Amino acid sequence: MDTWLDTIRAFAEQHRQLLVALGLASLATAIAGVLWVPRWLAGLPADHFVRPRPALRSRPHPVLSALAVAARNTVGLALLLAGIAMLVLPGQGLLTILLALGLLDFPGKRRLRVRFVMVSPIRRALDALRRRAGRAPFRLPPPRR
Repeated sequence: MDTWLDTIRAFAEQHRQLLVALGLASLATAIAGVLWVPRWLAGLPADHFVRPRPALRSRPHPVLSALAVAARNTVGLALLLAGIAMLVLPGQGLLTILLALGLLDFPGKRRLRVRFVMVSPIRRALDALRRRAGRAPFRLPPPRR
């Protein structure tokens, strides 16, 4: 009779490439979370969450624009699926999902980001990060009643 450890070992042997890919995605999101995300957040203007939605960036050619959007959404979808898998497998699941949601285009994305940033522990962490970088805290819209 197979034990649960034998079952896990057999799964790992059968899906070696998938597990390596998830491990690399986990490493990449961990590095991004430590190095890139704090710099990016500190670089955003303080009124990022209250200013009107910016106009779409102009690209030299409409085909390039469509390709850029498709590539960003493809990478976002791959990260979302990897993040969901990392919730039960080893890895940075929640961070990967948050990075994926930042890349994906979907209705209500801006409203979701504002609600996320308004959560007290997240707001305090962002304010501390921006304070260390010498930047003003984010201004947020007044809470809805």
